[in-house]
Amino acid sequence: MGEDITDNLLIREASAQGNRVDVKDEDLPLKTRVWNESKKLWVVAGPAIFTRVSTFGTNIVSQAFIGHIGSTELAAFSLVFTVLVRFANGLLFTST
Repeated sequence: MGEDITDNLLIREASAQGNRVDVKDEDLPLKTRVWNESKKLWVVAGPAIFTRVSTFGTNIVSQAFIGHIGSTELAAFSLVFTVLVRFANGLLFTST
């Protein structure tokens, strides 16, 4: 491995047949490169999207159940939940 700045840092292993030639991303068509990057993006973003949707769904279900108890309890839950979520997001964003 030379001292060239464009050298790959990670070397890919050969496939099971051993006859696969490693192709640089620059040699692939634009459509293939976009598809490969999209797959990588969804691996990272998919769990974050699922977490966000499931948290929102839990909040909606909790509000529906607490709404059956009474309007005062629903107002208390919505205020406390909003404050706690903002506080938790503030902690997460300042720690990065």
